[in-house]
Amino acid sequence: MDPAEVGAVWRIESARIVAALTRFTGDFGLAEDAAQEAVAEALVSWPLNPPASPAGWLMATARRRAIDAIRRRAALKDRYAQLAPDPVVDAELDPDRIDDDILSLMFISCHPVLSPEARVALTLRVVGGLTTEQIARAFLVSVPTVQARITRAKKTIAAAGVPFELPPADERRERLGGVLSVIYLIFTEGSTATSGDRLLRPDVAYEAIRLARTLAALQPDEPEVHGLLALCELTAARFPARTAPDGSPILLEDQDRRRWDLSAVRRGLAALAKASPRGLGPYGLQAAIAATHASAPSVEATDWDRIVVLYEALGRVAPSPIVDLNRAVAVAMASGPAQALTMVDELVASNRLPGSHLLPTVRGELLTRLGRHPEARTELELAARLCTNPHERSVLLRKAAAL
Repeated sequence: MDPAEVGAVWRIESARIVAALTRFTGDFGLAEDAAQEAVAEALVSWPLNPPASPAGWLMATARRRAIDAIRRRAALKDRYAQLAPDPVVDAELDPDRIDDDILSLMFISCHPVLSPEARVALTLRVVGGLTTEQIARAFLVSVPTVQARITRAKKTIAAAGVPFELPPADERRERLGGVLSVIYLIFTEGSTATSGDRLLRPDVAYEAIRLARTLAALQPDEPEVHGLLALCELTAARFPARTAPDGSPILLEDQDRRRWDLSAVRRGLAALAKASPRGLGPYGLQAAIAATHASAPSVEATDWDRIVVLYEALGRVAPSPIVDLNRAVAVAMASGPAQALTMVDELVASNRLPGSHLLPTVRGELLTRLGRHPEARTELELAARLCTNPHERSVLLRKAAAL
């Protein structure tokens, strides 16, 4: 068994192993360290002697490492006795079992006591099974920075005495929003990278989808979980058509919709159907917008009036300047650029998106459609200066030069 196969097993099983060890040791940091030691040992021993049950081998080895660590710390003898192998414990550590341990792990890694950056790093590490090197590459930061975030997160959780358990139902619903926002942040960075030389980071986006699928399986009665999953699936369905071979972006109106991933569209629509019966929340409404695009054969044939209505609803439940800007784009497609420009100018006057390249980008497009080319060029050049993604920046500069 080569290192790639070991890594694949780790990605699949790491969350269950860390969750089970945390439940039995009561120490989140110890559990994560023991699991890491187990996978390091697997890299050495599996190529020579592949185990019949890789997941069971990792679980048993990680548990032994945890016991050794507790003994080294001179921990309580009764805790060691509790962890010693016995049929009951072995049954509870069944690697094929999915239960609330993983959900508890998600709530810990996304705990409100942690900063957003720490939540992302810790979630990808302990729930996603990514290495610090993979996380660093995904978010274009140094490995020591990721390591420091994860270390601080573990210390913060320990100092706050965060228990390894699901919060009560009412508190869980309050904190679920934080878990969803972390997954959404990970997906957003994967679908449109904020920096670096690539527009898309599919590996990051698909990791977020995997986390969303896991959460949906564990929380099947939460509509917004299905709404987020639907949004991610429907957005990712366009990935194959979003970039040219050189990595430059292809705008929605120029995309070859035959290249859209129809399987992802079907999965997204199925998830949206599960989110719909009790009314759509912010993620569900965004998914409904994505579904409207997915069902249209072209930009011209898109039901833009419906998209305007959905953005109006989204603005009521989750108001933000980005929602208002997107609604203006939809209004331009449904009713023409003049009305949309008035809406965008209101955003400019209120200074609600300072430093964002999106506002001058949209304003430049609307001015172009109105034939006001000198003003449009100024806006597009400003957008290019503010844009941090080189591929997006090049598109903006080409548009400005064409005017």
